[in-house]
Amino acid sequence: MRMSKLFFQTLREVPADAEIVSHQLMLRAGLMRQLAAGLFDFMPSGMRIKRKIEQIFREEMDAIGGQEILMPVVNSADVWKESGRWYEIGDDMARFHDRGDRDMCLAMTHEEVITDLVRQVISSYRQLPLVLYHIQTKFRDEPRPRAGMIRVREFTMKDAYSFDRDFAGLDEFYPKAYQAYFNIFRRCGIEPVAVEADVGMMGGTMAHEFMALTPVGEDTLLICDACNYHANRQVATFRKPEVDSGAPLSLEKVATPGVNTIEALAEFLQIPAAQTAKAIFMVAEVEDSQAADGSVKTRDQFVFAVVRGDMELNETKMTNALKARRLRPATVDEIRAIGAEPGYGSPIDVDRSQIVLMVDDLIPGSPNLVAGANEIDAHYKNVNYGRDYEADLVLDLVAAAEGHACPQCEAPLRAVRGVEVGNIFKLGTKYSKALGATYLDENGESHPIVMGSYGIGSGRLIASVIEHHNDENGIKWPISIAPYHVMLVSLATPKTPDVTAAAEQMYADLQAAGLEVLYDDRDERAGVKFNDADLLGIPLRLTVGGRGLKNGVVEMKVRRTGESSEIPLDQLVAGVQAAADAEWAFINSRLKEETLA
Repeated sequence: MRMSKLFFQTLREVPADAEIVSHQLMLRAGLMRQLAAGLFDFMPSGMRIKRKIEQIFREEMDAIGGQEILMPVVNSADVWKESGRWYEIGDDMARFHDRGDRDMCLAMTHEEVITDLVRQVISSYRQLPLVLYHIQTKFRDEPRPRAGMIRVREFTMKDAYSFDRDFAGLDEFYPKAYQAYFNIFRRCGIEPVAVEADVGMMGGTMAHEFMALTPVGEDTLLICDACNYHANRQVATFRKPEVDSGAPLSLEKVATPGVNTIEALAEFLQIPAAQTAKAIFMVAEVEDSQAADGSVKTRDQFVFAVVRGDMELNETKMTNALKARRLRPATVDEIRAIGAEPGYGSPIDVDRSQIVLMVDDLIPGSPNLVAGANEIDAHYKNVNYGRDYEADLVLDLVAAAEGHACPQCEAPLRAVRGVEVGNIFKLGTKYSKALGATYLDENGESHPIVMGSYGIGSGRLIASVIEHHNDENGIKWPISIAPYHVMLVSLATPKTPDVTAAAEQMYADLQAAGLEVLYDDRDERAGVKFNDADLLGIPLRLTVGGRGLKNGVVEMKVRRTGESSEIPLDQLVAGVQAAADAEWAFINSRLKEETLA
């Protein structure tokens, strides 16, 4: 491709609304342009990268038995109503009516549609196992799109689905998908961390997220370097500390003027935060009843949680325990309606008829805590679970954090940030039972098909690669997904027609050898061309100038390492091919076998 013909525009200045490096560089390098919040146009160079990534998806899915299909992005609501998710998902789903006034939506994911497809075709155990995948547009109406391609509203996803006759079959396939995902990410130039994760709206019995570690990540991961325990903070556990099992002391009310936070309380009473009890007030949206048409009515449930003052509530654990659709903080009026006081709350003497009271499992074994007295400027000393109050639920409610003891080996956990670049789920029979996707076994008995789901977004993966492969001058693409292998920079001027002729011949020879070449034939200054070459991040840069031709050489620079060398003109193709092979070898050296975490 000649740059004089390429549809692109590089930007010298960082766009004001570009928050992170990948967003800045994708705009500056002319890979994409923004249409609206969370909506982007892919430019030709960006599309080349996207297609290469999606070809890697295809190769790795085909290698584990996948068959490619394509399902529509516009869905009838019928299958979503059958699964129940039509009623569970909130404003993230874009819904509309067609001209026949039928409920429709834009697909956020395709579990329902693939299950509907399979139930029409699969009838016998002889047709199982089966793996289907597609690469398709998804739409999620994110309330706060951010960070370029990291969190968008419209995106492309490769989602694959496995179908087995039993859980043993799913358990056998799941590690194959796990390995395929590591292969995909490493072939694209990043080293992911696989962590245990919450199944969320997908449902099922197990999930792993593949995280690209980066400070700009939205997720917090807890990692044990001693035993390799990895988990998303949403589901991470830790070995909770031993507590003093001293005898309960008498309840005592104390004045605490203006002390309405745990930090202020600990400082005022000169005690550690671990000797306090933190009151947290939430309202959960829970299912109430199901109507004849399948719709589900919900109600608000006031939830009062108590955790130790040195711990933080994990809202995912609370949500899962309540089987709630979503949570929100309670309002001041709602808190006072149960007899509690914001900033001074405790479960003592509140109206229990209106609430679900949950306590973290550290609380029952932590005697003589300081808790609110449910009146302004007052707290109780020596609050004891079992004597002063009891809960509806006692369970692990708190979030793991840096320094907490690993649940497996008790070594200190390390907290890092990461971007989720892929996920895999053991769905089980959640969707097959709901939609009636069954098969007949050898004895003619009917069983629900056992399913798995496996997703990767190509746009987010592009952004994550850039976050890991850049410098102050621009992108440093791995050769496996670079828009072009070689950047051929001509320093010709009107006074050097020999340079133009030589560059044209090199362009033809390199393309004939199967190398992908971006030829900078523009009438621009050398500095502009070199800056654009670094910004675009093409793995190999060849510079054709009068001095080099006079000496019978072409200068080559490797973008990844910054190393420069000279290639004799009569060995140009072989020299460039050898350098490209070295870049491919670097990518392939990262591939290795993985054991399911």
